[in-house]
Amino acid sequence: MDSLVQHLHDPNSISYISQEAAAAIDELLMGPLGFSVDQLMELAGLSVASAIFEAYPVQANNRVLVICGPGNNGGDGLVAARHLHHFGYSLSVCYPKRTDKPLYHGLVTQLESLSIPFLLEDELPSILSSFDVVVDAIFGFSFRGQPRPPFDALIQKLVGLPNVVSVDIPSGWHVEEGDINGIGLHPDMLVSLTAPKLCARKFKGLHHFLGGRFVPPLIAEKFGLKLPPYPGTSQCVWIGKLPSIDVGSLRENYVGAVLLEEHLNADPFSQFKEWFEDAVAMGLPEPNAMTLATANKEGHPSARMVLLKGYDEHGFVWYTNYGSRKALELASNPWASIVFFWERLHRQARITGCVEKVSSEESDEYFHSRPRESQIGALVSAQSTVIAGRHVLDQAYEDLQSRYADKSIIIPRPDHWGGFRLQPEAFEFWQGRESRLHDRLTYTKEMAVDKSNWVIHRLAP
Repeated sequence: MDSLVQHLHDPNSISYISQEAAAAIDELLMGPLGFSVDQLMELAGLSVASAIFEAYPVQANNRVLVICGPGNNGGDGLVAARHLHHFGYSLSVCYPKRTDKPLYHGLVTQLESLSIPFLLEDELPSILSSFDVVVDAIFGFSFRGQPRPPFDALIQKLVGLPNVVSVDIPSGWHVEEGDINGIGLHPDMLVSLTAPKLCARKFKGLHHFLGGRFVPPLIAEKFGLKLPPYPGTSQCVWIGKLPSIDVGSLRENYVGAVLLEEHLNADPFSQFKEWFEDAVAMGLPEPNAMTLATANKEGHPSARMVLLKGYDEHGFVWYTNYGSRKALELASNPWASIVFFWERLHRQARITGCVEKVSSEESDEYFHSRPRESQIGALVSAQSTVIAGRHVLDQAYEDLQSRYADKSIIIPRPDHWGGFRLQPEAFEFWQGRESRLHDRLTYTKEMAVDKSNWVIHRLAP
């Protein structure tokens, strides 16, 4: 599964369009280019839901309210609500002025079939603070004039609320000039659709996403649009400019999960398996990435990221060049630590133990399971040694590609390449909690009467 990793783009290198251009693009999409309004709404709603999933992970921001207006922007919100439900969020919808068209009746029916509650606007003031994220899908780029009841009052209730996400246009804004009347929302996140509207230049929030992967090249050419590429299978791309950041102020308040003793498996390997499978199931990028910390015989440390390639009750395995710095340090001091950090789950797993090489048979089996190009790369690189330049690697790679051009020839595993296994002596499972009062539970054998048993302790955060 490709990650919806946010790619950063300079907003000044991207086209911002007028209200007139936005209307003309929609007319062209739904005319000669064959799109229907429900198709565009589906694509827009999916883009919005994907962007929210990126900016507000479900584990810490589970409760979402979507407020929908009477037009297409409201329809985008209804579609986004359905996708967010399937992404694992707990949804509520407020839809005060329902549009009496079959398309909208169908969207409401879909949400009702998922038991998503519809709230009355009168209920909102007393419960708004109970939501982690509020989606403003009230007015889109076709809006003109000033908000009318009940939306004028609703918008004012949202002013100053944290984690407000506006769909295409912050409600109450002029499409080209922004919040000229001082009555509009100033959301933390804006999801522009197709292309950013001119008012988006005045957006000062943290997250600005673009959802417009469906825009055909013909549209971009006709209107002279400069739009960013979408990586992998991403439906959205991050186009905001990062604000000036005080590193000391970067503090996330972890909420939504706990780790108590009664939740733990008696066996730390089973506990790791449960957490690792959670990370994989959530679609996290590189869930097997881990920091490997080693030290030489003098105790001088070094650390780097490597990829876990296997684990069982005997330990945790990775592969590398036996001439690399980490391998040479392990040869003189076999003790090491590995750390996994799964940010969206607010979890860490730390494992410490003694390291040994895996058998030649294991290394051979894994080496020949790798892509042929990676096998050649292992032969080429004398890892951590000084080389004259990139051309040295490229030439050696080309030479070996020629030598092994016949795919029937088995590439031998070089003696300088193979696996290591860390045999755990201690585990720590860390779950982020509110107010920095995190859960930290350890497994050790050092105090156990029977060395085959693990002793569990809680550490102060």
